[in-house]
Amino acid sequence: MADQLCLSYWLRDFTGQNMLRHWEKALRLFPYSRLSVRPSLLRIYALEYSEPPLLEQAFDPVPDPEEILASAREFQHADCAYQLDACWDIWQREADWELAPSRVSLCCFGPDFDSGGDEQIRLECGLEVWFLPGSEEPGGARMIQSNIRSLLRLARDLDGALPAERRTLWSDSGHSFVERLQRALEEDGPTRLP
Repeated sequence: MADQLCLSYWLRDFTGQNMLRHWEKALRLFPYSRLSVRPSLLRIYALEYSEPPLLEQAFDPVPDPEEILASAREFQHADCAYQLDACWDIWQREADWELAPSRVSLCCFGPDFDSGGDEQIRLECGLEVWFLPGSEEPGGARMIQSNIRSLLRLARDLDGALPAERRTLWSDSGHSFVERLQRALEEDGPTRLP
């Protein structure tokens, strides 16, 4: 199975009282898909992911952050996690390259929630393969480059809005995505991704 690409943030002065204000910034900045017809889904968990969700609620494909936050505030506790599954539009290849909705999760972890990591905000951005150049994908360099630009634009916007102590881009494999991208660019040479 392909690895998910994640963008994680560790924030200064993050508490159970202000966590939803930080998550709100991510919800407002995120470029939701204009092509998706699938509803966005809010899930709220207590303690850890192995527990059943306290809430599952569907929203429009381009959700209203105010509606999401109103539901989340009903469960604002330091041991809760908030996960919005939505979509954004990135280039993907099945038979041909096309701009299509890709599933994304925007997560906020309360300070007492056991997420398996220690970040407070995480965006699961989709399959890593859509952001790594590869010689087996003819004509895909421009599409991959566009996806990388979208990801970097989102990170830049979040960097400006969140009081980040640090952030990292990583994949499920646990390897640094930045290092893998640099290796892929070196292997492909300068003509693949100008």
